[in-house]
Amino acid sequence: MKALLALALASLALAQSPAPVPKKSFLDKPTMEAYIRHLYVWPKQINVAISDPVPSPIDGLLSVTVTGSMGAARQTQQFYISKSGEQVIQGTVFNAANNPFKKDLDLLKTDLQPGYGTPGASVVVVIFSDFQCPYCKQEAKMIRDNLTTAFSKEVRVYFKDFPLEQIHNWAKPASIAGRCVYRQNTDKFWNFHDWMFANQELTTLENLRAKLEGFAVENKLDVPDFLKCFDTKATEAEVTKNFAEGRALEINSTPTVFVNGRRLSGSVSWDQLKQIIEFEIEYQKTAKNAGENCGCIS
Repeated sequence: MKALLALALASLALAQSPAPVPKKSFLDKPTMEAYIRHLYVWPKQINVAISDPVPSPIDGLLSVTVTGSMGAARQTQQFYISKSGEQVIQGTVFNAANNPFKKDLDLLKTDLQPGYGTPGASVVVVIFSDFQCPYCKQEAKMIRDNLTTAFSKEVRVYFKDFPLEQIHNWAKPASIAGRCVYRQNTDKFWNFHDWMFANQELTTLENLRAKLEGFAVENKLDVPDFLKCFDTKATEAEVTKNFAEGRALEINSTPTVFVNGRRLSGSVSWDQLKQIIEFEIEYQKTAKNAGENCGCIS
């Protein structure tokens, strides 16, 4: 009888004792989201998407991608979570066998894009630009005035459309027009590029078509064919494809330049750009993990 009483009292004590508080885990998405919102001061207006955990390149850690978005703006961060879910590491994993910018190099596509410079060059410069962006105009002039003079054989340059329609109402139509020029005459795209930026301050959505017609006449294009291409938006898909590529690269502003995959956002001085290109030229003599013939950019 005493044994039964002792067992009953023990059971009662166990029932009345508080349940253990479960450990917080970064593998629990609500916990992860609350932590990230606090870390970055992301209010409710910012949507937070958290990927399912997958094995990471680092043994013992799981990889999770967190994306914060509000309208067209996006920010993505990579996190590595311990299998227990108790610790998280934010950062980038580098592989000694790969170019440190391999992730962006894999996303950059230069086939069928307007380009100048030396085919097969060891340094590839890819420019995401907007014809209505004042900073793009400044950078375009800086690059056009200096690059091929300083580097006659070592560099290849490509232009990619990234019109910011929310703030620039004629940027996308101008990009469509540029692609129409490129379809007709690849070399004259660069005439258009320089002309469009030179006329930026005088251009409006209302006078754009008339100005484009004048450009076509002056540059001896097939004017009816060019205007038909522009009016029917025949090249819009090409512009949209470039814009989607920019989004995949998490570009949010123009100009954004990549030098062998190295991202340079915003305005960059010629001295800065020249120094980076010189460094890449020297580095690629032995590394051979970027540039046009490395298989890194397609």
